[in-house]
Amino acid sequence: MRVLVVEDERVLARHVADGLRDEGMAVDVCFDGSKALELLDLNGYEVMVLDRDLPEISGDEVCRALAERGEAPLVLMLTASAGIEDRLSGLSLGADDYLGKPFAFEELVLRVRALGRRGRVHAPTLVRGDLVVDTVRRKVTRGGREIALSAKEYGTLYALLAADGAPVSQEDLLEKVWDEFADPFTNTVRVTVNRLRRRLGEPPLIETIVGVGYVIR
Repeated sequence: MRVLVVEDERVLARHVADGLRDEGMAVDVCFDGSKALELLDLNGYEVMVLDRDLPEISGDEVCRALAERGEAPLVLMLTASAGIEDRLSGLSLGADDYLGKPFAFEELVLRVRALGRRGRVHAPTLVRGDLVVDTVRRKVTRGGREIALSAKEYGTLYALLAADGAPVSQEDLLEKVWDEFADPFTNTVRVTVNRLRRRLGEPPLIETIVGVGYVIR
């Protein structure tokens, strides 16, 4: 899942981004509403963590702009004002969820994950043969054996399963699993896929389609 964090408190923004990356998400960060709208034009995000009080263009204005788009990420709005009137006004602008500051990071993670699941058509459990992925607990088993995966390996596996039998290109995996700093010419996707193959074991599940990408049928 790719997330955009928009927060003008830079230390907080980087703390949130690093924590979400540790949870296996691809995260981009910006510090004002103007840059957020630029990034939204460039990248496909599933969830945006949006501070309401931003310089240049406020979080409210960003929400209004999103409402005019055909495809837009789901929005978790952050604010120092946690009163009921503030929550209602934020939700009325188009935010999908609302979290007051200060907040527990664990709660933010759960809310971001919940929004990510809302934006997908897939069930909380994905199954291919004897491979079972519990997307709520991020638990992967094959033939009843639990498999420990790194954040990027899990993200890659999820992206392949979510494609529901369609091939996923290296560029798409970079978009969904890595962030804006990923080098498009790097071999990191191939290396991650090969590691994932080894962890999943035999018989092989991930097929390479030359010139197209990777697929789990």
